[in-house]
Amino acid sequence: MNFFNLATIRRLFAPRHELSCSWLLWLRLCGKLRERGRRCSRESGAFLLGRREDGRARVVDFVLYDDLDPHCLDSGIVRFDGRYFSDLWAICKARGLSVVADIHVHPGGAGQSDSDRDHPMISRAGHIALILPRFATGRQPRRDIGMYQYLGGKRWATVPAEERSRFFHIGL
Repeated sequence: MNFFNLATIRRLFAPRHELSCSWLLWLRLCGKLRERGRRCSRESGAFLLGRREDGRARVVDFVLYDDLDPHCLDSGIVRFDGRYFSDLWAICKARGLSVVADIHVHPGGAGQSDSDRDHPMISRAGHIALILPRFATGRQPRRDIGMYQYLGGKRWATVPAEERSRFFHIGL
C-alpha cells in the first residue's frame, strides 16, 4: 500500500489552504490570460474549475471567458453575457467539476473595481475571485494577487496581503 500519493503529500505540505492549484496549471493559465489580453491591451479572465473537499477547493482546470462568450473582451474590460453560463454549466457537468473561483487581470494593481464588487461572476456566498495585476505579466507573487471572497449582498471579504500565501497555495 502506498501512503505517499499526491493527495497525501499535498495535505502534508498545504493542509490549510482555502484554494490550491498546481504550478503547471497556474503557468498555463497565466500564459493564456496574457495571450487573450493581446499584448496588454485588454483584460482577460477565466472560470477556475475544480473540486471542493472539507471546505477547501482544488483547481484542476479552467475555462477562459472568451471561449464561452467570444465578445466579452471586445470593450477592453470583461463584460460577460449571462446567457453563456449554460455553456459553462454543461462543461462542468461533462468534466465532473464545479466553478471554485474566477480570475481576471487588471492593467495596474489587483484591487477590485466598482464593477467587480457590484457584479460578481458567481454571486454565491463563499465564491473566490482572484485579480492578477499588470495584465499577468512578470512575477506574480501571491502577496500581489488580489484575493476576495464573496459574502453575498454585494459584500466582499478581502484576503490581506500577509495571509494570501496561506489562503492560496500554488504547488503540488
